[in-house]
Amino acid sequence: MLRLTWVQPEDLVGHELRQAAQDGRDASAVAARWRAAGGHEAPARAGASERPASRRLRLLAEELLDDLAHLSSPSADTEPTDLERIRHLCPDWPAPRPSAVSPARLEAAWLGRAAGCLLGKPVEKLPLTGIRLLGRAAGNWPPTGYFTARGVPEHLTAAHPWNRRSATTSLAENIDGMPEDDDLNYPLLNLLLLRRHGRGFTTADAARLWLDELPAGRTFTAERLAYRNLLDGLEPPHTARHRNPFREWIGALIRADVHGWTNPGDPGAAAEQAHRDATLTHTANGVYAAMFAAAVIATAATGTHDVHACLRAGLTVVPPGSRLAGAVRHAVELAGTHADFDTVVDALHALHSPTHHWVHAVPNTALIAAALTHADGDFTGSVSRAVSGGWDTDSNGATAGSVAGLLAGSPAALPEHWTAPLKNRLSTSVGDFDGIGFDALAHLTHREATRP
Repeated sequence: MLRLTWVQPEDLVGHELRQAAQDGRDASAVAARWRAAGGHEAPARAGASERPASRRLRLLAEELLDDLAHLSSPSADTEPTDLERIRHLCPDWPAPRPSAVSPARLEAAWLGRAAGCLLGKPVEKLPLTGIRLLGRAAGNWPPTGYFTARGVPEHLTAAHPWNRRSATTSLAENIDGMPEDDDLNYPLLNLLLLRRHGRGFTTADAARLWLDELPAGRTFTAERLAYRNLLDGLEPPHTARHRNPFREWIGALIRADVHGWTNPGDPGAAAEQAHRDATLTHTANGVYAAMFAAAVIATAATGTHDVHACLRAGLTVVPPGSRLAGAVRHAVELAGTHADFDTVVDALHALHSPTHHWVHAVPNTALIAAALTHADGDFTGSVSRAVSGGWDTDSNGATAGSVAGLLAGSPAALPEHWTAPLKNRLSTSVGDFDGIGFDALAHLTHREATRP
C-alpha cells in the first residue's frame, strides 16, 4: 500500500493542533471534535500513520484544518512574517559592510555542509538515547568521525536501527562520495535560482524553479505541502499557509546557506534573500530560522569574525520577542555555562521535546547555536555537537558544518578524515549537478557572490 508521507489530512490535524498550542491559538473545541470522531494524534516520528482514515474522517480532517487556520493568534504581533514588520521589530538590523569571499572559503563551506550532513544521516529519526548508545558502543562518543556499525552489538542495532534509507551510503564503511540528500539539494536549487534570476529573484521565481527542477518525491514536510499547493493553483505566500502545519519546521533553514555565501559581510541582505525564499513554504519562526542562518553565514563568510560574533549577527535579523530568538539566546547561555555538552543537550531536550516535533525549527536552531558556541568555531567540535544533540541530525550537522567550514577558511584547514570520503563528488537529482565536485560548486557560488 502506497502511503504518501506528510500530506494525509488525517495526519496533519494533530500537527496543526500542536502548532496552535505553540502560537497561542485556542483550539480546544476543534480538538474535542477531532477526538470525538475517532481522530488520532499525529505520528510521533514518521510522516504518515500506518492506515488511511475513512472517507468521513478524512473530510472532517480537511474541514478542521481550515477551521484551525481561521483561529486568531495572539503571537501574530510579535511574530510577523511580513518583512517590513520583521524589520520594524529588529532595532539593530545590521548595516551592510560588503566583503570579499574566496573560492577556497566557499569550497570549505560546501565540504563542511556535506560532511556535517553525512555524519548525521545514519542516526536521523533516532531518539537521543539511541544515538548515544550507538556512538559509545563503537568507541566514537562524542563522535569525532563518521558513525560505524563495526563493533556495535546486534542487539543494540536491533533496538535502535540505523536510518534505513541512509545506512547503506552514510556509515563510515559504506561512504563512497556524498550521497543525495535534501540538505544539499536545496543549496543546489538556490544556486540555480541565483544563476537564472540574480539576487532580485522573487518568491514566484523560486516556485517556478521548483516545478521545473525539483522532483516532488524529494520534498518533505512544509516543502511537500507547498509543492502540493502550487499544483492546486495556490500562489505564494498562501502556499506556505494552506493546510500546512509544518510551516514553522526546519525546511527553510536548510535552504539558507547560498543566501549567506553570496552576501559576505551583508547579513541584512542575506536575511532578506532568505526571507523571499522561505515564504514559499514557511511563516514566522520557520522564516526566522532561515533568516538567522543566512545572516550567521554571511558574517562568517568574511573570515573576520569569530563564531560568537556571527551568532550575534544572526539574532539582529530575528524579532527579539519571538520564540526562536528566545530559544537561541537560552541555548547560547547554556553552552557558555556547562563544560559538558551532553548536559547542554539534556537541558534543551527537557525544555523543547515535550512540546515540539523533532523537525521543528525552534529547538533545532537552538541546538545549532549551542553547538557552534560550545565548540568555539572548531570544525570537528561543531559538527560533532550538532549531531550528538539529536533531533534533525543531518540538517543540524549540515548547517553547523557550513558555518565552521567558512570559519576554517579553506579545504586544507578541514580534517582529512571528514573530507576524503566525500571524494569531491556529490550525487543529486537536481538539474545537471549529479556527480559535480565541491571545487566546481565553490567557483559557481563565487561567481554569484561577485556578480554586480
